[in-house]
Amino acid sequence: MIELLRSDALRDLPHGFAGRRGGVSGGIHAGLNVGLGSEDDREAVLRNRDLVRDALLPGATLVTVRQVHSPDVVTVTESIAEDERPAADAMVTDRPGLILGILTADCVPVLFADPQAGVVGAAHAGWKGALAGVTDNTLAAMEALGASRDRIVCAIGPCIGRASYEVGTDFASRFAAEDEENARFFSEGREGHCQFDIAGYVAARLAKVGVGRIEMLDEDTYSQPDRFYSYRRSCHRGEPDYGRQISLIALSG
Repeated sequence: MIELLRSDALRDLPHGFAGRRGGVSGGIHAGLNVGLGSEDDREAVLRNRDLVRDALLPGATLVTVRQVHSPDVVTVTESIAEDERPAADAMVTDRPGLILGILTADCVPVLFADPQAGVVGAAHAGWKGALAGVTDNTLAAMEALGASRDRIVCAIGPCIGRASYEVGTDFASRFAAEDEENARFFSEGREGHCQFDIAGYVAARLAKVGVGRIEMLDEDTYSQPDRFYSYRRSCHRGEPDYGRQISLIALSG
């Protein structure tokens, strides 16, 4: 049974944050692995993509991009073939029947919507993309389609939590160089290290630029192996590969 976590902020639109429950993959990818870049059986991955699409909006078209930890956004107007996916880390659309899908395995998935304007978006915010402004660029792309940021609502889905995300102090200094206030997203850890609240950073960045409502699901991917894939957990276990989960949003026809 596929598990789709929902956001109250987006309750009027087809959307969901999928985990690993359900699906046909086995082994270290067991469950609903949708990562074409993984070493999982390709047919299993494609079947999982069909399953999650139909769990959200049967008959719709799932669109994904080739994620590269960039701040780049694509405006989607039609379906995109898997072998023609552009390199980007966010998408926006005003076309009903297209499901925007963002893949993650610890990074922050953000779903956006201005229901009044009929515009939705989805972003993959790893630390590089978040720092470079992928969420800011997603908002700008939505505004180009007629959205207004004071009406836009955002939901931040499952991602690695502060308690699980240890980073070096040199890493934290990159964020401090951008804004001294970013120190609040880093708490003290073992010597030479700290714990990073990446979801909090992304939420604060959205609030700072005028997003009207932001909801955080507060689910840690690292600490829930039965529910979510996690790149960092797989590394710590010495596994040779890892699965990806997907976050979805669409405009119904």
